Amino acid sequence: MASSTYDGPRADLGVIGGSGLYALLDGEQVELDTPFGAPSDPLTIATVGERTVAFVPRHGRDHRFPPHLVNYRANIWALRAVGVRQVLGPCAVGSLQADQGPGTIVVPDQVVDRTWGRGHTFFDAVGPVVHVAFADPYCPVGRAATLAAGRDRGLPVRDGGTLVVINGPRFSTRAESLWHAAQGWSVVGMTGVPEAALARELGLCYTSVALVTDLDAGLEHGEGVTHDEVLRVFAENIVGVRDLLVDTLAGLPGADFDDECRHATDGQKLPFDLP
Repeated sequence: MASSTYDGPRADLGVIGGSGLYALLDGEQVELDTPFGAPSDPLTIATVGERTVAFVPRHGRDHRFPPHLVNYRANIWALRAVGVRQVLGPCAVGSLQADQGPGTIVVPDQVVDRTWGRGHTFFDAVGPVVHVAFADPYCPVGRAATLAAGRDRGLPVRDGGTLVVINGPRFSTRAESLWHAAQGWSVVGMTGVPEAALARELGLCYTSVALVTDLDAGLEHGEGVTHDEVLRVFAENIVGVRDLLVDTLAGLPGADFDDECRHATDGQKLPFDLP
């Protein structure tokens, strides 16, 4: 079924689970297709308090999609198709600052894109040219709700910072890591782009929730970052991350919430109808 004709259960909030977060809530499984293929897995639509939430695991429930092969466009399109307008994007990151150790939750306000070869836009065909503003890539309302929820639970949350996104799947060299840190950037990950930009193109409010799982290669003095280490630290913090997400979802504004994110393409001719 094409997502443009979707008539199944709907949700107004969305969560895209990262490494180590392959499920969030029990609910109804929804399979749908998009013009960009299938999402990483069927969406799960569940109720949180008085809100409905759609969840999709970014890498698939069996973690089969490496960061450069995630179908970001299908995931974002599918969320919009079921009614989602506000999205939380938890992810595992390495710290570029020594005072942000494992377990710290960073709610960035900026992003730097160092990826290539990904489907970075929905507007990639000859036809009407569409531009979206991206100076401030994350929703201020979503960020505020996340920070408030974290503080209420006594979690080590950091307000602001820059997430630099590398292509992966390899980790950074020590030289790359030191370069990123020297720019004053805060954390490094592999999935924040193009996810945030695609959300903006479809008028979704997007908030990154970055869990530090390690000190990046330029800061630590051992053998470097390993995948096992990332998953181990994420598992140790998974309860706190889940609780933070659920509390943040409850604190987000209602379905009729309106802000600049939703009007990113206003006044421009689009090459397709939005789902």
